Amino acid sequence: MHIEFRHLRTIKAIHEAGGLARAADQLNITQSALSHQIKGLEDQAGVELFVRRSKPMKLSPAGLRLLRLAEQVLPQVEALSAEFDGLRKGVSGRMHIAIECHACFEWLFPVLEAFRKSWPDVDVDIRPGLAFDALPALLREEVDLVVSSDPEDLPGVTFTELFDYNPVFVAASAHPLAQKPYIEAEDFRGQTLITYPVERSRLDIFSRLLTPAKVEPAAIRQVELTAVILLLVASNRGISVLPDWVVREVKYNSDYVTRPLTKNGVTRRLYAATRTADQGKGYVQELISLARKEAGRLQAA
Repeated sequence: MHIEFRHLRTIKAIHEAGGLARAADQLNITQSALSHQIKGLEDQAGVELFVRRSKPMKLSPAGLRLLRLAEQVLPQVEALSAEFDGLRKGVSGRMHIAIECHACFEWLFPVLEAFRKSWPDVDVDIRPGLAFDALPALLREEVDLVVSSDPEDLPGVTFTELFDYNPVFVAASAHPLAQKPYIEAEDFRGQTLITYPVERSRLDIFSRLLTPAKVEPAAIRQVELTAVILLLVASNRGISVLPDWVVREVKYNSDYVTRPLTKNGVTRRLYAATRTADQGKGYVQELISLARKEAGRLQAA
């Protein structure tokens, strides 16, 4: 049998209307065209689909089987049509995010909560497993936005500025280095450095200070959570370097101090990397706008 969606709609309309005339009106076709369609469908099936002598018009057992199919399939088709319509209008879609900046998880969650309320039909997800392969994943369309501090010249990718931040040195108040007005690369020699569990090239302290100066700490301890890093630092178990906004936001306790890196400080910039073809989507621009707004709140805190 060659069953089309219009056949399923016809069966459902006749069943609900109880007659050809009312069903034809619902389907916006002539009664003659509807009768011809039913005859063609019955010829394909080789069985009658309606009990014609009954009033209102009733489905035969074979027709009821076809009705059950219509009741299963048509809602799925309508849902898919609505989804495609939302995609065309830019009110639904997918926003899967990869984050190269480990500390940015804490900054991003309030952004996503506000975004979810404004764009409930956009599927939002964070893909932590792609942090080390984020930009290639963006090009492969496995993710739709990458939070990165390392822009690259990639065809088809646009980097939009989010905000600037300062990586700062963090140590216990009683630590000898806490007495210095600023911290230099040599100060890390012989120290236990507490970092997030990411590769060195993604850590500001290595990429901007220690690697160029060829300085190696005595030990490196990797910790997942910012609050735990600050707890260890306050307990004088090591030193750390964190974005200034992270330290202000967590506000663990007052047993540690922050100092700038180098006399002039170090400034970094975060970007939202998206596919250039997606720049015109309203929800993409909305997420970037909310991210900037939350960044402004953090910097003002």
